[in-house]
Amino acid sequence: MKLHELAVGKDQDKIPDFAFKGMAVLINLRGILPGLDKRLEKYGIKPGFTVVDYGCGTGNYLKKASAMVGDKGKVYAVDIHPLSRHEVERKIARYNLQNVSFVLAENNSCVIPDNSADLIYALDMFHMVSDHPAFLTELHRIIKPDGILIIENGHQSRQEALAKIERSKLWQVVNQNKEFMKCSPE
Repeated sequence: MKLHELAVGKDQDKIPDFAFKGMAVLINLRGILPGLDKRLEKYGIKPGFTVVDYGCGTGNYLKKASAMVGDKGKVYAVDIHPLSRHEVERKIARYNLQNVSFVLAENNSCVIPDNSADLIYALDMFHMVSDHPAFLTELHRIIKPDGILIIENGHQSRQEALAKIERSKLWQVVNQNKEFMKCSPE
């Protein structure tokens, strides 16, 4: 495995602790820049939504997502990396994000109830998933029938990402642009 693939976690699910810690430092520095989380405004998040930030990492988008869903909404911050919990819980406390909960995923499974999410976004992490069918099946389980999945390529080509989604036969890509794909459950 190449050093770059080790650092970004290509097909290995969980990046090594040293890579996560390095990523946390870089993302927290990058988070100082204003407007980084504006990308969420393109996803159609509305007040009252239940939103899942799957592969939340350090929780960089949680403050914005929390504000967008409001007091009647809910945000689940999901990650497979145990170090993520500390970063997310620190942000929850720092910004008083009462509608955000951290969920540790294990073996492509999490405790979020079936058909509960209005919108799931999976940003810069799809390339890390080694069991694509199980991952996409889990997202399909937690999305509402009329829900939306926003997913990025990550560190793989759009062609690779699309092939994985199409092979699942669970998702239909309804729109795409250079940044992300918007999918609905089949």
